[in-house]
Amino acid sequence: MNGPEIDVEVAPELRLFVAHGRRRGSTAVVTDGSSTLGHVVESLGIPLTEAGTLLVDGRTVPVSHVPGPGEHVEVRAVERPQRVPGAPLRFLLDVHLGTLARRLRLLGVDAAYESEDIGDPALAALSARERRVLLSRDRGLLRRREIWAGAYVYSDRPEEQVRDVLGRFTPVLAPWTRCTACNGRLAEADKETVRAHLERGTQATYDVFARCTACGRVYWRGAHHAHLEAVVADAVREFGEPGGGSPAG
Repeated sequence: MNGPEIDVEVAPELRLFVAHGRRRGSTAVVTDGSSTLGHVVESLGIPLTEAGTLLVDGRTVPVSHVPGPGEHVEVRAVERPQRVPGAPLRFLLDVHLGTLARRLRLLGVDAAYESEDIGDPALAALSARERRVLLSRDRGLLRRREIWAGAYVYSDRPEEQVRDVLGRFTPVLAPWTRCTACNGRLAEADKETVRAHLERGTQATYDVFARCTACGRVYWRGAHHAHLEAVVADAVREFGEPGGGSPAG
């Protein structure tokens, strides 16, 4: 860029996206005189999915604003909780977020997940087609214009990822109502109807079952259930009462 110089102040929450030399309170940026403010923000490394209000000399402007010489730009972080237009709230996760997808499903949140890398164009198209919020740690993917809505997942730790998504979007929780394998809905199942899918020890030990209406997977309160109960209890305690659902897990 070789044009007007502007002063850009980036919110502290967004400075991790910016090169180290530009992470102080504000930095001078030379523009080309024709690029939009949205382009300038992205050129600093900040996905627009993470940018909230943009202020120029104290007034709110759209991402289409073309900066002029000497303007002072403030890039604020997206407000939380973030409201996404339309309903219902649904998510799409990229190939690297499988554990997060399973945790969200455990809590009854609609979380589609591609277990194989189908490529950025296909993911973006799926987000647009199904009107799902695309969750990713790939900044380049979140810059694709065709995605319907997106959000950067800030942590690489599943526990923190769950808190990040729930705190940002506040989805309704309905624990034990979704299949953690395929995202389908769970329904109570009579023991006799699922007996053929059970090991002999499971048949003798458990009496309460649920079955996925999409893939047919059977669930019961196995040895791992106490850990899952703790995950659910922590989420409900921090992010609100669940919308209801079967206790099968």
